Amino acid sequence: MRRLGVPFGNSNQNMDVIVIGGGIAGVATAYHLRAAGHRVCVVERHATVAQGATYGQGGTVLPTPLDVWFGPTFLASRQNAKNGVINKIGFNGAARQFVRQLGALQEPEAFARQFGRLRPLIEASRDALADVEARFGLEFEQASGLLYLVRSEHEWQQSQPALELLRQYEVPHHVLTPDECAAYEHSVRTEPEFAGGVLFDQERTANSPLFTKLLKQTLDAQGGVQFMHGCEVSAIRLDGQRAAVELAPRAGVAARSREVDVIHADAVVVAAGYGSLALLERLGLRLPLHPLRLHTLVAPIAHEECAPHVAIVDAVKRIGISRMNHRLRIAGGAVLQGAGQIDKPLGEAVTTEALALLGQATHDWIPGAARISAALPWEGVKLLSPDGLPVIGNALHPRLFLNVGHGPSGWGLACGAGKLVADLLSGQTPELPADTLAALRADRFQ
Repeated sequence: MRRLGVPFGNSNQNMDVIVIGGGIAGVATAYHLRAAGHRVCVVERHATVAQGATYGQGGTVLPTPLDVWFGPTFLASRQNAKNGVINKIGFNGAARQFVRQLGALQEPEAFARQFGRLRPLIEASRDALADVEARFGLEFEQASGLLYLVRSEHEWQQSQPALELLRQYEVPHHVLTPDECAAYEHSVRTEPEFAGGVLFDQERTANSPLFTKLLKQTLDAQGGVQFMHGCEVSAIRLDGQRAAVELAPRAGVAARSREVDVIHADAVVVAAGYGSLALLERLGLRLPLHPLRLHTLVAPIAHEECAPHVAIVDAVKRIGISRMNHRLRIAGGAVLQGAGQIDKPLGEAVTTEALALLGQATHDWIPGAARISAALPWEGVKLLSPDGLPVIGNALHPRLFLNVGHGPSGWGLACGAGKLVADLLSGQTPELPADTLAALRADRFQ
């Protein structure tokens, strides 16, 4: 057995903390915990960081009311080709219940209330990310400008509650006609006709896995954060004044000893994405988070004159197309299936359908820009909650903290979430409203 830390002291004492998960959520959490003076061990099952869901993250840094995964346009149509979400065969009762719960937020007032709870975390994340950028001068393919495009007049009307929230919160944006969209972004065609667009010239796209790796390098250089790669946590122990994790035996290691490798510390943060669910269930905490399979295509640019200079987002299908150097990252193609099916292969037909949605959206909005035939596909699992908000904070035990369920809408939320976890673990009062903190806690589902 190994021990990282000393017994819990008062809230001002520096502690030893185990973070489970080396994706953007786990590494951002480790950064903020170290900044608060704690010693951190990040346990990651892959050979390096950013190899799971973070690897296929879309480029959009922070969500807007137009692309959160709840509200009037989300699953508004049950026709897959229209809403960009595929319901796989075997879609069970739990998945249908999950859709019904999210459907309750399609009503404009419910949507406005829920986005109002999320917005302080968005702004805190914006500040946290800006601080990291300014402090270390990191370059991770940042680019300004997002152009959200809406196909039909009906979908444009469904988007009006989101536009009203943009006005209410004074979010800088420009509502554009189709001709104005094409004039601003030369790659967009006005044929076939579409309803209009919304330009966010101050919002950004960036490379999430690159940012995660650069942040890990920064932590390596500073010291105080240990990364254990190729190690999978099999269980979490919570007992009185102690917290610990058990590590599964490594593949290929001789069975010379059956002793379980245990790491002790003062607190544990679970930030392992989909892998978090089984760990928490063994502790008796069953979260109603639902897995979504997301897809990404990374395609070389076919014709430079057709390539967009800002990111293009299909606002209803929630497909984002962002440029990163000489390639386009096309993300979306969500598949919603029963949670019990998530460990099984998706099947060639469904995967083909999901990737075809990405290719078709690229052809529809920016024809000739991407060489889809040469694109590299990716498929991964992300967690979405039935109210669209992540799960952040203390749960079950004073030494257990959660940072999961961020969903697909904006990887930059992880920076604000990590700061929130560090504040809570350190006994500091977070700079977020009480209703936001309550809306993020795990016990909201009880």
